Amino acid sequence: MFSKSRSAGRETDPTGKTGEAGQAGAIHVGSVAGRWVLVAAVLGSALAGIDATVVNVALPAIGRDFGAGFGTLQWAVTAYTVALASLILLGGALGDRYGRRRVFNVGVLWFAGASLLCGLAPSAGWLLAARALQGVGGALLMPGSLAMIQASFHPDDRARAIGAWSAFGGVATAIGPFLGGWLVQAASWRWVFLINAPLAVAVVLIAQRHVPETRDPAATGGIDVLGAALSSVGLAGVTYAIIAAPEHGAGSAAVIISGLVGVAALAGFLVAEARQTHPMLPLSMFSSRQFSAANAVTFAVYGAFGGVFFLLAVQLQVVAGFSPLAAGTAMLPITVMMLLLSARFGRLSQRVGPRLPMTVGPLICAAAVLLMFRVGQHADYARDVLPAVLVLGFGLAVLVAPLTATVLDAVGAEHAGVASGVNNAVARAAGLIAVAALPAVTGLSGRSYDDPAAFSHGFHQSLVIAAVLLAAGAALAAATIRTNPLAAEPGPVAEPGPERECERHEPRLHCAVDGPPLAARNDISEG
Repeated sequence: MFSKSRSAGRETDPTGKTGEAGQAGAIHVGSVAGRWVLVAAVLGSALAGIDATVVNVALPAIGRDFGAGFGTLQWAVTAYTVALASLILLGGALGDRYGRRRVFNVGVLWFAGASLLCGLAPSAGWLLAARALQGVGGALLMPGSLAMIQASFHPDDRARAIGAWSAFGGVATAIGPFLGGWLVQAASWRWVFLINAPLAVAVVLIAQRHVPETRDPAATGGIDVLGAALSSVGLAGVTYAIIAAPEHGAGSAAVIISGLVGVAALAGFLVAEARQTHPMLPLSMFSSRQFSAANAVTFAVYGAFGGVFFLLAVQLQVVAGFSPLAAGTAMLPITVMMLLLSARFGRLSQRVGPRLPMTVGPLICAAAVLLMFRVGQHADYARDVLPAVLVLGFGLAVLVAPLTATVLDAVGAEHAGVASGVNNAVARAAGLIAVAALPAVTGLSGRSYDDPAAFSHGFHQSLVIAAVLLAAGAALAAATIRTNPLAAEPGPVAEPGPERECERHEPRLHCAVDGPPLAARNDISEG
C-alpha cells in the first residue's frame, strides 16, 4: 500500500511517457527532462512549505482584521495541521495506488482552491474551514513531491535529485516568511493565500507535461479510510478541547465531550490499525526499539519547536514592535545554517553514532530557547534576537541529520518510505498539540495578543516549557538511542543487501523548521 523503494522499472506506468515527460526511472539530473521534474516537485512542495511558515507572520493582522480572540489565531494554524498530520500517510498511499503525478496534481489544485477561499474569507469561521481544506491538499501533494523524484530519476541520479530538492526546498522555506511579511506589510494578509493560485497553475501544467506517471503495482487492497477518519476526528477533538478550555472552562460540556470523543477516536484508530490488512500506520514498525525511540525524541523536540515558532512570530510584532517584514525575516539565519551545516553533522553522526548528536542537539536548542527571554519590549535584533537564532540554527543542524538517519536506518531500506511518512506525521502532531496546549497552560487567550505585557509573560512561560521538552528529548535520546544504528534487532527490519549498503554513506539531509526531517537518500520515497 505504501511506496517501498522498488526498482524504477516495476513502479513505472505501462506507457512510461506522458506528453514530453521522460521515461520514468531513466531521467538524469542534468537533462532537460530532469530539470523540469525538479521544478515541478520543488514548486509543489514549496506551496505547502511556505504556507506553513508564512501564516505565523500574518496572525496579528488576521486577528485585528476579524477582531478575533487568540483561540482563533491558534485554529488558523491547527486547522491546517490537523488535516495534514492525520491524512499525510493516506496521501502517500493514494499516490502509490492511483499514480503519484495524478494525486500530486489533485493536491496542488485542491490546495490552490482552498487558498483562494482563505484569501477571500469574509469571516474567521470561513478562514478556519478553508485552512482545514488547505491541509487536505497539502496531505495529497507533499508525499507525491518526493515520490515523483524517487520514481522518475535513474538510480544513479536519485541522491543528487533529492539533494537538489532538499536544498531548493530549504531556500523556499527561508523565503516564505520574508515574502509573507512583505505581503502583509505592503498589501494585506489575504495575499499570503491568494498568491498560491498562479503558482499552483504553473506547477500543474509543468507536472502534466514533463513528469512521467508512476505508481506502485504492489499497492493492492483497500485504502485505509477508517484509519484516516478516526485519526482526523481524534486530533480535532483533542485539539478543540485544549484550545477551548481556557475560554469555556475545563469542566464545560463542550470541552469534556470533545475531549472524550477525541481520545476515544484515537484509541479506536490504534485498534483499527492493528486489525487492518493494509493499515495507514503499520504499528508493527514500532516493534523496532530504535524506531520507537527516535519518534519519541521527534515528538518531544518538534513539540517544543512548534510552540516556540508559533508564539515567537507574534511576540516579535506585538511586544518587540517589529514590522511583519522584520518578523518574517528574523528566522532566516536558521535555515541558512541548516543548509550549510546539516550534511556535515550527518557525516559526523555516521562516524560517532547518533546518540551523541541527538543528545547534544536538543540541549543546544534548549539554550537557544532560553536566550529568547531577551526578546521583549524594544528588543534589538542584533543584540537580543540574532544570538538566539544562531544558536538555535546550530542546534538544529546538529540534531536533524542524525535523527533522520536513525529513523530510516531503524527499519531498513525496504520500509524507509513508510518510516519517513510516519516520522513526518509524528512531528506535525507534536507541533499541533504544542500550539494548542502552550497558550492554554500559560494563560494566553482572548485578546492577549493586544496586551504586550500579558502576551510577553505567557511567551516567557512557554519558553521554559519548551526548554524542558527539549531537555527531555535529549535525556530520552541519551537513554534509548543505540550508538550503532545498524545493529540488528527484532522487528520488521530489512537489512539492505550489498547493492544498498553503499547508500548508507554520504547522505545529504535537510529539515525545515516547520516539519520533520527529510532525507536525501537513494532508498526513500516519502509517503
